[in-house]
Amino acid sequence: MADTIRNMPDNFTVERQDLAAAFRLAARHNFHESVANHFSLAVSEDGRRFLMNPNCMHFSRIKASDLMLLDADDPEVMTREDAPDPTAWDIHGAIHRQNPKATCVMHVHSKYATVLATLKNPTLPPIDQNTMRFYGDIAVDSHFGGMGLGEEAERMVACLGDKSVMIMGNHGVMVVGDTVARAFDNLYYFERAAETYITALMTGQELAIASDAVARQTFQDWKVEGNIADRHFAELCAILDVEEPDYKD
Repeated sequence: MADTIRNMPDNFTVERQDLAAAFRLAARHNFHESVANHFSLAVSEDGRRFLMNPNCMHFSRIKASDLMLLDADDPEVMTREDAPDPTAWDIHGAIHRQNPKATCVMHVHSKYATVLATLKNPTLPPIDQNTMRFYGDIAVDSHFGGMGLGEEAERMVACLGDKSVMIMGNHGVMVVGDTVARAFDNLYYFERAAETYITALMTGQELAIASDAVARQTFQDWKVEGNIADRHFAELCAILDVEEPDYKD
């Protein structure tokens, strides 16, 4: 299987460039942590072939050509000299094997999302437009059992289900999307939403929590925005094209 994956045709230029851009942008927004976080992107219809960042490479240096093409059904990948991070392989491999709708998966320990994940009650109440963007679309994993190896990774996949965001209790956050642009937009807005909520808690004042009806309507209104995620990502990539064009290499 290891030789097979190396010999697979790899014409995923656009996919590689989009994912490389997401790494650079995550570093610019300070969503990353050291060299420990990972993004992946399925490039086959069944989701089992996917691109992922190499082990211990800083997000700000990643280029399109650096991304590893992996097969979620190939455990021998961990015997390679350039084997991916074990926890990343287990978590992302499990998701791409079991959830083909999770095309792009982004896992980070961004500041405010991680603070939220440390709370006894890590749910995100609808207190502004950004928090309402995720109303009813967040899974909460309150059963942290370690770094995410083996059975822990499989449990995470079941917990995520069909949600766009999973608050990983005592750990961080995971977001998914059907494109890199939409996954990154979810990551951006969730971190902003968490920042607003944590900052509001710091005031010590009572929160103005919207009604379920208003929160549901605002959640639907976000969907009407349509291609805002694509346009957001395109604008960010336009900045990279000028300031860090080597991400496409």
